[in-house]
Amino acid sequence: MWGGTLGRVLAGAIAAVLLPFGVSAAPATAEYNPDAFDFFVDSSMGQIKTRILRAADGNTDRVVYLLDGERAESDMNGWEEYTGIPAALAAFDVNVVLPVGGQSSFYVDWAEPSSFHGVNPDGNALPGSDSGSAVSGWAETSGKTSRYVWETFLTRTLKDALAERLGFATERNGVFGLSMGGSAALLLAAYHPDQFGYAGSLSGYLHMSAPGMREALGLAMIAAGGYNIDAMAPAGSPQWARMDPYQFAPKLLANRTRLYISAGSGQPAQQDLASADAVLQGMPLESIALANTRAFQARLTELGYTENVTYDFPAIGVHNWGNWQQVANRLVPEIAKYVGRPVPHGGSPPAPPADGQPPPGGVPPR
Repeated sequence: MWGGTLGRVLAGAIAAVLLPFGVSAAPATAEYNPDAFDFFVDSSMGQIKTRILRAADGNTDRVVYLLDGERAESDMNGWEEYTGIPAALAAFDVNVVLPVGGQSSFYVDWAEPSSFHGVNPDGNALPGSDSGSAVSGWAETSGKTSRYVWETFLTRTLKDALAERLGFATERNGVFGLSMGGSAALLLAAYHPDQFGYAGSLSGYLHMSAPGMREALGLAMIAAGGYNIDAMAPAGSPQWARMDPYQFAPKLLANRTRLYISAGSGQPAQQDLASADAVLQGMPLESIALANTRAFQARLTELGYTENVTYDFPAIGVHNWGNWQQVANRLVPEIAKYVGRPVPHGGSPPAPPADGQPPPGGVPPR
């Protein structure tokens, strides 16, 4: 079951790191960007909110989606809540799409609603639940009362609504995300190349078929909302194999997708040392993400895909927003060159205004 020594190490590390902390480590306050607006779209998952930030020059053909981490919250996307990256993209004349929600979803279409042996682990008497639930105390019901269909939502439902109501382009979009959203960004580009021509992964889990990774991710999903990985994709199923960037890498090559691949060293910055979350959670999680990302880099190299990839492996960086903002500051000007229309006269987009200092080390991992 555990895939040998590595499996036991990974699963034990995830359990030790995540389970004692529960699912409420995020700050109580959120900072909405006053220039962004809510965009609601009906779906089989219910009404889903997306936050939209329009490009500074008013265009509608340069569009980038920003995907959240495993602890995605129901009110805001973490990129808006914890970083200045959406504003920086808008200053580069890019329309920013910030899907909200999808905790532990990996932004894929699940096999079935999440439950454990037919019991919904939310403690709110959902259909089929009872007092015998082995896992209780989570208030999140999305993906439990109905089946998660995030891939369909992002590539069909939301895409069509953005085109019909805002005139947004549906081709040559970009997408990037952190952690859970990193592997999801590559998946969207691999299977929907007409929509996404650029994809970036920051601290993503890009070798999900590695020994022990499924068990480790399964424990992380229990910690982040009480979700069952078997409801997402059964072990050994084609659906599980389909989710693994290491396995679908040839599709990215065939599509000639432009890639930005990054993971930190797991070494904390000075400001991170004051944060228990950054040290106890951020360091081991980033080390696992780095191992996954290096394996994916080796896979691309083996396949001979080198020209369309930018690698970014900072010497300092743990699994938190301070690291991801620093990396994304380097990603932003590159993605702005490759989404939508070409830059006029072969030049570079104007530099955005400074967005201040990175978030403090106390901002929690995702």
